[in-house]
Amino acid sequence: MTLSSSLLLIGLLIAASAFFSMAEIALAAARRLRLRQLADEGDARAERVLRVQDQPGDYFTVVQIGQNAVAILGGVVGEGALSPHFSALLAWWLPTSTAQTLGFLASFTVITSLFILFSDLFPKRLGMARPEELAMRLSGPMAWCMVLLRPVAWLYSRCADALFRLFGLSSLRDERVTSEDILAMMEAGARAGVLDVDEQQVITNVFELDTRTVSSAMSPRERIAYFVRDESDAVIRLRIAAEPFSTYPVCEGDLDHVVGYVDAKDLFQRVLNNQPISLKDDSLVRKVLIVPDRLTLSEVLAQFRQAHEDFAVIVNEYSLVVGVVTLNDVMSTVMGGLVSPFDEEQIVQRDQDSWLIDGITAIDDVQRALGLDELPHPGEYETLAGFLMVMLRRVPKRTDAVAWGGYKFEVIDVDSYRIDQVMVTRIPEGTPAASTPTA
Repeated sequence: MTLSSSLLLIGLLIAASAFFSMAEIALAAARRLRLRQLADEGDARAERVLRVQDQPGDYFTVVQIGQNAVAILGGVVGEGALSPHFSALLAWWLPTSTAQTLGFLASFTVITSLFILFSDLFPKRLGMARPEELAMRLSGPMAWCMVLLRPVAWLYSRCADALFRLFGLSSLRDERVTSEDILAMMEAGARAGVLDVDEQQVITNVFELDTRTVSSAMSPRERIAYFVRDESDAVIRLRIAAEPFSTYPVCEGDLDHVVGYVDAKDLFQRVLNNQPISLKDDSLVRKVLIVPDRLTLSEVLAQFRQAHEDFAVIVNEYSLVVGVVTLNDVMSTVMGGLVSPFDEEQIVQRDQDSWLIDGITAIDDVQRALGLDELPHPGEYETLAGFLMVMLRRVPKRTDAVAWGGYKFEVIDVDSYRIDQVMVTRIPEGTPAASTPTA
């Protein structure tokens, strides 16, 4: 065989090896969501790739047969084609035996380098860069290869299946998409500039609906504006003017005996029509939805949908009212600053190293704002105020502070045992670490 024909054969073998390498990596890297979208648009090739991904055993068997056969042939052809020429060239300066040895090594190095570069590295990088397109383009030729090599592929596939069963392993690909997968994709999209940071946060908040309890979004007990059922018309009108809300619980005697709620629209309509307001009128007071304080926000949304309500009173295990929540509260938790830019923020960054945070701020939001992966005693509290109570083991008072994770949490304002404001400051590097409370 002449040198030119040998080089042509080596080139064909490299091309064949590159074909199998590209087919292998493209199928493995092709995204099922993208393929499903293309298949739904009528692309038969995408549907064929999806079927192969469901049962990839024969496909990869054919790929390995082709790659190994081509590699062996490439070694045989390359050694016979190039070694004599390298040996003859080196024989001008070296003894014959040494020239033959070095000629073989030179031929081996050249052939191996060509295969590594053109049949492995380049096609696999190309397959990773454009996996869906290449997987669809190569699915047709690979289907023909699978037909031609079916008997051999069947034999090796059955042997591989036996090994999987022997070791108790599953050969099926897990295609489940978890919330962590989606959040990782959203984070990558935000870094690439495809998603806005606020949009990424909205998606993160949606997934947190199943873990955040209703108390993280409720209006706490001390902030509830309510009516006692036997209050006079004048008192009700003064309360509406002083504390304008969309909904007011109606109670018998005190807040822990809620009998219903009244919508502000109904009250305003009576005011505008100069009609007297009496909460003893059953047509004015609506049935209220009562939910326990351990429900998640996702469960509260389900309760709203089932009851066709957008307002609920939250009670604890002792049937005491701890807060109220509206559909808008839950949606504000999801949408964040996108829907409430004019509301007072619970977390205000004063400068690069200090934050002013409301005591009722959900601890997940605090961790996110400060970049803390974890806090001590997880699960024992849901708000920043709860964190300070757990760390101090008592009701905090002004100037109480806790140091943790490189931050100092100092109580700034307390109102009737309620922590209103907390100053969080970053502890300078080099300061001795501390996690104990200080007073």
